[in-house]
Formats: sequence, C-alpha cells, structure tokens
Amino acid sequence: MTAGLCERAPTKLELEAVLRRVRETTLRLIEPVGDEQLVAQVSPIMSPLVWDLAHIGWFEELWLVRRLTDDEPAIEGFDDLYDAFQHPRGERSELPILTPPEARAYLESVRRDAFRALEGMPLDDSDPLLRDGYVYGLVLQHELQHQETMLQTLELSGVAYATPPHDDLRSPPRPEDVLVPAGPFTLGRNEQPWAYDNERPAHVVELPAFWVERHPVTNERFAEFVGDGGYRERRYWSDDGWEWLREERVQAPLHWERARGGWMRRRFGRSEPVPPAEPVQHISFYEAEAVAAWAGKRLPTEAEWEKAAQGADPDGDANLGRESFGPLPVARRAASRVGCDCMLGDVWEWTSSAFTGYPGFTAFPYAEYSEAFFGAEHRVLRGGSWATDPMVARVTFRNWDYPQRRQLFSGARLAADA
Repeated sequence: MTAGLCERAPTKLELEAVLRRVRETTLRLIEPVGDEQLVAQVSPIMSPLVWDLAHIGWFEELWLVRRLTDDEPAIEGFDDLYDAFQHPRGERSELPILTPPEARAYLESVRRDAFRALEGMPLDDSDPLLRDGYVYGLVLQHELQHQETMLQTLELSGVAYATPPHDDLRSPPRPEDVLVPAGPFTLGRNEQPWAYDNERPAHVVELPAFWVERHPVTNERFAEFVGDGGYRERRYWSDDGWEWLREERVQAPLHWERARGGWMRRRFGRSEPVPPAEPVQHISFYEAEAVAAWAGKRLPTEAEWEKAAQGADPDGDANLGRESFGPLPVARRAASRVGCDCMLGDVWEWTSSAFTGYPGFTAFPYAEYSEAFFGAEHRVLRGGSWATDPMVARVTFRNWDYPQRRQLFSGARLAADA
C-alpha cells in the first residue's frame, strides 16, 4: 500500500490489506528484540517497548471495536494503563503492564475483533468517523507513528540492532539558496480524507519572497559549526537555548563522539564515522536555531516550509519507510516544485513555529491528539524522516515536540529573508 490510499475512499479489502501490512511491520521491528529489552525503561522520556506494543492494541480496540460496536473493554483497567495521558513515560515500566507474550496475544485478539467489525461497517456512512474510512486511517497512522517512536527507543538503548551500513563518506555539495517567490498559497488541506485535525482547515496565507536552502544542513556543515566554536558562542543561542546548553553541557549532536580521525557516531549500537553528506540528525530545536544564526540565516516558519515543499511526493524517491535506517547523502530526491531537495524523508526539519491550531480549528475526533499540545512550549517539525512511513509523510503533516528533544530523527533546513 502506498501513500495514495490516503487520497481517496478505500475499499474494505484495501483496509484489511493495509491493516495487515502495518501490523506485520510492527512485529518485524521488534522481532530481533529480546523480552528483557522489550520491558526495559531505556529513558525517562520513552516508554518501554512493550508498553508501546500493547498501547497500539488498546488504541485499535478503542476506535475500531468499542467505538464502532459499543463493546465493553476486553480487559478492565486498560483505559488507565494504556491511555498516554494517564501516566508519564518514565513511570510506565513500574505499572502492571502486559508481558511481551501477553501483549502479542492481546494484539491478535483485538485484530480479530476489528476485522469482524469491519465486515459490517458502512464506510460511506454519514458518521464522520466512518466517512472514507477515517477511523481506520486514524488507527493505521497511530501505529505507524508508534513504529517511529519505538525506533527512537531502540536507538537510545545503545543495544546492537542489525541495520544497513552507512559508510558513504563522500563530500556534500555546498549550500545553495532557492528563491521562493512572494504570493499566496494554501496552507493545510481539507480534501485529504485521513488528514489530522491540526492540518485543517486549509486557508490561504500570503507570504513575502524568501530564500530557503536546497538541502537540509549536512553533517559536514554542522561539524564546521562545532569546530567554529558554535557551542561556546553565546551570540548564536536564544536565552532559552543558552540556558539549556549550559544545563545539559551539550557539545555536539546526540550520539556524536570526538575521535582522533574526526567525528564518530553511535547508530543502533554500532560506532561509525559520521558521513559528511548526510543531513545532520538528533539535534534539538535550540541547536537548529544556533546553526542557523551561525550561518547568518534563520529557521523557516512552517508556512514557509510547506510552500517550499509543494510538489514533493512521498510515493516517489523519498528516503522513507525505514529501509535505510538513517539519512542518505543529500541528493536530488523528494524534490519540490521550486527546486528544494530531500523535502520528505531523511530527517524531520525544525521550523520556527509554535504548534497552534489553524484559524477555524475544530478538534476531531478527540481533543487530546492535537489541541492538548497547542502553545509556545512545542515547536513544529515538518517533512518526515527515514523512519516515517509514506502514508504519514505528506507535505501538510505537522509533527511537534519540546525544543530540547534530541531523540527525534530531526535536523534543520535554513532560510533567509529575500
């Protein structure tokens, strides 16, 4: 199944096939992982992998079984254990959560019930949850997003996980600016059946002309920033960023280490030279801001980013879907109409925008997906990463997180006023 399934009303056979495909991907992801690692609390900002696994099943039960058939919960207490708003991630390993074998059995049981419910479900119903299979898109995208979260946990664990090598040490092209002309464009999207509430309503935004770089910031360029004293120069950092930097004593992107021959990094349990031409990843919003200031530029707003990304295709040559297990050297792929490359996939790109609702925003189908996170404390990221499924990586998709977070597969693209 491709991202195009999200563009139209799917058939029941298509929904069943993509539900199977996504679940198989989840199970393959954890297949090499032992039970000891599945239950481990790797970081206070991440859930144990087995919690994510059972949470995927709970969310599916909630929306594809209970909400559609009025069934009672399969197991009492799960609405507390597996509701993400009930317990902080750092406490979830101490809860009476399912063991790995129990979680797998729960997933299978829920899936059987969900398929039975799908058989009699009218997808052209006047109920907005069912129209165009929206509720199925909600559950599918939720599972795909948790796959990326689980990959973040696996990366943070430092435990070896088999991945393709990243040994291409070519030099990157030098930074190149692309002019995005002034004028109106439509931010967001109404007609995409599975778009989230925060992508709606689509509305016209008038933007002045601006410059945006053809490629995201590469490892080589970020290493130049580090070598030029970027982490020591107060002038490159916002007040909040400087306070974070001093408290955390950060000196390089997450997982980078200095070595005699240059920079090395840890990637899924292996040590390797930092590939110069890959987009830098595992940097916070504060670091993205600082490298932009060092370069004499700024981060784009999310409206600027979306305008620059128009025409980029997740079903084309974008580095999405986890096969690469990391960014690839910057190149002419996932290109936009104005000539920006790598707009979808490789790394999430921090923008300067706080996460807020668009004018006329309406929460649907539940306020906790988006509205609960609105405010200046969260910053928007755009474009997806190598770990993002094409079904999620649309130009209008909005990701968000705290500005200090670095476990994300996140990087930056620089902009400037024209």
